[in-house]
Amino acid sequence: MDARGDSDADLVAAWRGGDQAAAAALVARHTRPLARFLAAAGAEEDLDDVVQETFFRAFDRIESFRGKSSFRTWLFAIGSNALKDLGRRRTRAKVLSIEDRDVPDVRHGPHEQVVGRELLERLGEAVSQLPTMQRNVFLMRAQHGAEYADIAAALGTSVGAARVHYHHAVRRLKVALE
Repeated sequence: MDARGDSDADLVAAWRGGDQAAAAALVARHTRPLARFLAAAGAEEDLDDVVQETFFRAFDRIESFRGKSSFRTWLFAIGSNALKDLGRRRTRAKVLSIEDRDVPDVRHGPHEQVVGRELLERLGEAVSQLPTMQRNVFLMRAQHGAEYADIAAALGTSVGAARVHYHHAVRRLKVALE
């Protein structure tokens, strides 16, 4: 909930009823998580454009939101599709942004901080090398705590397939970081 104290479902209902402030509250609440997801999925250079396009599409299709998954999961699915559309228009390498990661714990000395940064860089590179579906499932689960059912709904796959993609991603990341 935000400063308004409304749930996403309440805000969606208010937006459908014409409440512009509800739309603004949804944007304020979900912009940062959406941007992190899209950056990790490869939208680093075009992040602002893809985030904006995602919200345009979401609000254009707000009537299609049925509430079977969370609003955030639905938004991530739209963002994922917007990113795929951008990728179709541009053929270029995707790189995972690690600039927006948490700063290492200052309670540790300089050596530990350097090791932590190096590990984050290696992890970011390893995640960027995952196949698209594995990367998206991994990011939704590990970074955003999404449930497998929500991931499956957002990415148009089954719950079982989402689990398999996640476990394959984890296995690949373990090998890459050894």
